[in-house]
Amino acid sequence: MAKIQDIYGKEYIIPDLNNFKAHINKFHTINGRPDNSIHEENGYYFKIDDRFFKILINLK
Repeated sequence: MAKIQDIYGKEYIIPDLNNFKAHINKFHTINGRPDNSIHEENGYYFKIDDRFFKILINLK
């Protein structure tokens, strides 16, 4: 089970890390690079930028 902080500092437990990563890659990147969009999930908000993307890639 992976944990990550949203833009407000709230800790979010990712129920399915593979699904979460797949969604971010499909809908929040352009040519494999983060597009600086906002992803909302269950009331948590994530800015998909380079910093977030590096954290996400390293989660296991």
